[in-house]
Amino acid sequence: MNEAIAPRTDTRLQKKLPTINYQVAMPQPETHLFEVTLHLVGYPFSILDLKLPVWTPGSYMVREYAKHLQDFAAFANNIPLKWRKISKNHWQVETGGVSEVTVSYRIFANELTVRTNHLDATHGYFNGAALFLRLPGFDRQPICVTIVPPYPQWQITTALPAVPGKINTFCACDFDTLVDSPFEIGRHQPYHFEVLGKPHELAIWGRGNFKAREMIADIKKIIEAEAKIFGGLPYERYVFLVHLFAQAYGGLEHKNSCSLIYQRFGFRDRDKYDRFMQLVAHEFFHLWNVKRIRPKELEVFDYDKENYTSCLWFCEGTTSYYDILIPLRAGIYDVNSFLNNWGKEITRFLTTPGRKVQPLSESSFDAWIKLYRPDANSGNSQISYYLKGEMVSLLLDLLIRSRHHNKRSLDDVMLKLWQKFGKDEIGYTAQQLQEVIESVAGIDLSDFFARYIDGTEELPFNQYLEPFGLQLVAETEPGAYLGVRVSSENGREIVKFVEAGSPAQFAGIDPGDELLAIDGIKVTANQLSDRLKDYKPKDTIEVAVFHYDELRIYPVTLTSSPASKYRVQPVVNPSNTQKQNFGGWLDVSLASLR
Repeated sequence: MNEAIAPRTDTRLQKKLPTINYQVAMPQPETHLFEVTLHLVGYPFSILDLKLPVWTPGSYMVREYAKHLQDFAAFANNIPLKWRKISKNHWQVETGGVSEVTVSYRIFANELTVRTNHLDATHGYFNGAALFLRLPGFDRQPICVTIVPPYPQWQITTALPAVPGKINTFCACDFDTLVDSPFEIGRHQPYHFEVLGKPHELAIWGRGNFKAREMIADIKKIIEAEAKIFGGLPYERYVFLVHLFAQAYGGLEHKNSCSLIYQRFGFRDRDKYDRFMQLVAHEFFHLWNVKRIRPKELEVFDYDKENYTSCLWFCEGTTSYYDILIPLRAGIYDVNSFLNNWGKEITRFLTTPGRKVQPLSESSFDAWIKLYRPDANSGNSQISYYLKGEMVSLLLDLLIRSRHHNKRSLDDVMLKLWQKFGKDEIGYTAQQLQEVIESVAGIDLSDFFARYIDGTEELPFNQYLEPFGLQLVAETEPGAYLGVRVSSENGREIVKFVEAGSPAQFAGIDPGDELLAIDGIKVTANQLSDRLKDYKPKDTIEVAVFHYDELRIYPVTLTSSPASKYRVQPVVNPSNTQKQNFGGWLDVSLASLR
C-alpha cells in the first residue's frame, strides 16, 4: 500500500493521534549496534508507514542512512506483524487495525563524524536523522526517547529536556526537533557554565591537551559577541558536544546545540587553538543563520530527497565570514592574526581554478552532488560556497561600511533578517535576501549579484579593501610552473591534481599517474617544488610517469609560476579617512598592524 492512500492530514485524526516513544539501548557497545525500539499507542491506521531520513539538515548530501539499518521487526501483543520494504528507506507494516504496535531494529554505528552515529566501549553518539524512523503525517507529534546505557556510570548529554519522573527519558516536541538534538552517552567530561543568565554545557569525549577553564572562558566571549549582534540568545539552554581524536576537523549546527570534532592535541599550538575557536564561532553563529534564519527551500525539510537552494553561499559563507571576525571581536586573537587568516583564505580562493567556472549560486544549488563528493577535477570545475561565500560577504560588509561610514554593516543585515524571518522561522527567498541586503546598503545590488554571485567575474578585492587602508599583495614562488599536486602514497608519488590550462595538462599528464622522474632523475612529492626552481619559464623538461602501469615520458614546456600566496597588508601612507574606516570596522588602529 502506498503512503498516499492513508489520509494522513485528515482533521478527524486530531483526537486519534498516537503517542510515540523510542527506546535506544546498546547492550554490547563493542558490536557498534544500537538497538532501537519504537512503541506506538493509539495508531489509527491498518498500514503503518515508516521512513528513515536520507540526509540530515546542515549536511547537504544524501547519505543513505538506511544502509546501516538491520534486523527490522514489528509486533502487536508479542505477535509478529507482516511488513515489507517499499523503497530504500521506506517500510510498511500491516497492523491489522491494532492500535498498539512495537517496531524494533538495529543500527550499525561505527562512523565517527558529526553527521552520523558512533558506538564503542567508551561512548555512544547519534544523530536523530541517522537513527530514528519517521512516521509520515505525524511529524508534529511529540516524541519521547528513553536511553538504556550499557553501564550505570555512563552519562547522557543532549539538548532535549528530560521528562520529570522518568529515568533517562527525554522529549522532543516534534520530529524536526528530535533530528536536531544529537545524543552523547558515555564517559565524557561535562562542564556547566552560565552566559547571559542562561545555562550552557560543554561535553568533551576523548583525551587531549585542552584546558577546560581557558576553553570555556573563550567560548563565553564568543557567545557574548554573537548575542550582541542579534540582541540576545534565542534558547533556554545550549550544549556543545566535542569529540577529540587523531587528525580531525568538523562541525554540525543545531538549534540548541552543536557537534564539533577536533584533533585531540590541537590546543597547545596557538594557531590550532584559534582554529578551534573559529569552529566554535561558526557553529554557534548557525543557531541564528541557518537554523532559524533560513532559505524558503529549507523552511520545511523533506527528509526523503535533496532540498535545493541557491542561498547556501549566505547560510555557510556569511557564517564563515563571521567565524573569522567574531574571535577578533571577542579578543581571542588580535588584528594581525585576523588579517593573516584572511590572507590564507584568499590564497585558497585565488588558487582554486574552479572559481572561474562555477558561479556561487550554482555552487550552492549543486552542493548535493559536488562539494561533499570531490574528485580529481573538482578544483578545476567548482568552488566551495563556504569559501567564495565568505569572500563575497567580506566585500558586502566593506561596501556597506564604506558607504555609511561604519554606521551600517553586515551586522544590520543579520539583525534585519532575524527580525523579519528568523524569530518566526519564516523562510526567505533569494530575492528577499537580496532585498534585505540592498535595504541596508542603500543601493541596488543587481549588478553585484550578477557579477559575483550568479556570475564568475574575479572579485575586485583591492577595490573594496582600499577605503579601509588595506591592499592585497601577491607572492610568487621562484622557478617555473608545471601545474600538478603530488602526494606520496605507500612509497609511490601519485599525481592528485592537474590544473586546467597548465603545462602538465597540455602535455597529457593525468591525476592518478605515478610520477617517476624529471629529466631522468627520480623525484618525490617533497622534492618537486625545489626541482622546479632549477628551471626557467619556457624550459622544456621530460616528465616520466606510469600511466595505468605503462611508462610514458612527456615533454613539457614550463611557464611562469602564478601567484601562490596572498597577504592583506596596509597601504603606504593611509589617509585619515582610511584610518577612520579601518578603526570603525575592526575597533583597532591601523597603526597597530605589524
